[in-house]
Amino acid sequence: MKALVTGASGFVGSAVVRALLADGHDVRVLVRASSPLANLAGLSVERVIGDLQEPASLRGTLSDCDAVFHVAADYRLWVPDRAAMFRANVDGTRALMEEALTAGVRRVVYTSSVATLGIVADGLADETTPVALRDMIGPYKQSKFLAEEEVRRLVAQGLPAVIVNPSTPVGPRDIKPTPTGRIVRDAAAGRMPAYVDTGLNIVHVDDVARGHLLAYERGVVGERYILGGDNMTLARILEVIAGLVGRKPPALRLSRHWLWPVAVACEAYASLHRSATPLVTRDELRMAAKHMFFSSAKARSALGYAPRPGEEALADAVAWFRARGADRGGVG
Repeated sequence: MKALVTGASGFVGSAVVRALLADGHDVRVLVRASSPLANLAGLSVERVIGDLQEPASLRGTLSDCDAVFHVAADYRLWVPDRAAMFRANVDGTRALMEEALTAGVRRVVYTSSVATLGIVADGLADETTPVALRDMIGPYKQSKFLAEEEVRRLVAQGLPAVIVNPSTPVGPRDIKPTPTGRIVRDAAAGRMPAYVDTGLNIVHVDDVARGHLLAYERGVVGERYILGGDNMTLARILEVIAGLVGRKPPALRLSRHWLWPVAVACEAYASLHRSATPLVTRDELRMAAKHMFFSSAKARSALGYAPRPGEEALADAVAWFRARGADRGGVG
């Protein structure tokens, strides 16, 4: 098989590239001219230049490809230019899927997110949990929700797409890092003296990548599959990380209401200094109001998906950040 992977220089995308290469497939990667390529160093891949915000640059990128793994997305919980995020995540997805239809690829695996799914209070959400656009908090969730709708619309027109919904990946090669990677990095460095009462579904990035290949091989066109791991409270996540680095976990639990004025101030500062990332945002506090717990039962039974424990995923993430000196204020 010859596959095109978008977002290949990023965290999840580079893991998908490695999984494909390990299985003996030929891989073409779509990267922007400005993309950092450290995650692709030493890998035998064909590179093509393109940008999801420039649909014309996508034409011809799928020639001779059997499959597309559309992993690329603008993943930030704070963004000064909302329109650019929608152009990349919604318009770019539509353009690439239309290109896939034209090229006649055999299978598309579209990387959505559990961000597009509903939440069950005091329970586990799955692929069928009711949700609507009005439930999406912030531009990232909104854009991914609309992008997934575009994929389903094109499935009805013949697009052979399977949708995967990763939960909260952690692990090696989180260069930016992602919002969750920042939590791991900062906790390992002792820069998280307090926490809020929330929860996440933690999964190893390499298990998410393997889930992509299983979706290609065994997924049903038009279906969605949650690629998750273990449901863990933030307190438990910080406890595990503290144990890995020999620190005491934070004991102070903060109310989200106390943090609201801090978030307002952080956003105001970031707006003035457009390269800054707020320490905390109002959207993050809104999302933290519920435990974001999910079930991967469908992927386990239908795809044979079998993720490792969340503690192992956190251990690999911490080891990677420590190797880069990120837990001591260095790179990362």
